[in-house]
Amino acid sequence: MIGQINRTAFELFGLQIYWYAIIIVSGIAIALWLANREALRVGLKEDDMTNFILWALPIAIIGARLYYILFDLEPYLADPIQIFNTRSGGLAIYGGLIAAAIVLIVYTRHHFIDPWLFLDVVAPSVMLAQAMGRWGNFTNHEAYGGETTRQFLEGLHLPQFIINNMYIDGAFRQPTFFYESMWSLLGFILILIVRKKLLVKRGELFLSYVIWYSFGRFFIEGMRTDSLYAFGGIRVSQVLSLILFVGGIFLFYYRRKKRTDIKLYERDKGTNQALI
Repeated sequence: MIGQINRTAFELFGLQIYWYAIIIVSGIAIALWLANREALRVGLKEDDMTNFILWALPIAIIGARLYYILFDLEPYLADPIQIFNTRSGGLAIYGGLIAAAIVLIVYTRHHFIDPWLFLDVVAPSVMLAQAMGRWGNFTNHEAYGGETTRQFLEGLHLPQFIINNMYIDGAFRQPTFFYESMWSLLGFILILIVRKKLLVKRGELFLSYVIWYSFGRFFIEGMRTDSLYAFGGIRVSQVLSLILFVGGIFLFYYRRKKRTDIKLYERDKGTNQALI
């Protein structure tokens, strides 16, 4: 099939550099830049986000890898050295997010920062990074769905380079990477609009991200062919998405209706620190 993208962008000293890595690093860099700008608007220190990412990024990668291995143990028990072979794939977004959240809790407590405010600042940037990161799956020819037809893909008005690269293992595939990328991008735009136009309490931007992303991921995950399974064939990411969706709605409602002591998310404060 013509137009297939080579997963290798270039070679450096004999080492293949994948498009996946370039896209992921670019997404992180842009997300950090946006989060730094917003952090200053709400009164956080200029280097709070940078210092956090230096801790969170490596631990998130470890968390993403462990999450993936945990629900696909058999091949790694047979060949344990493959645990360290991340170049062949095997990173799960939810695992990375869970690990990063743990780091965030520890970091904000250590620096006396309201964790909900911190989460609100990073949520839009994380969603944008996720939207970009799915294109790394595209260049790796992974995270796709079941078989479909070229006619169906053309009916979605997708560019030809996407359609051509959805021809995998002898058949056209559902571009689930694209669905999730667009869902995350739309969520990013909506959160920016809400942040600018509406009065929200601290934590509500983050909870909006959780609700939005988990809702879309639940349905998109059901279309994928590479899901991690547990509990007798149940898709792990769908279970987690459902828990996060319901939990996010409950927390949003409880904090909005039952807690009158929660501060508003305020921008352009011009202070140096946002204390609990």
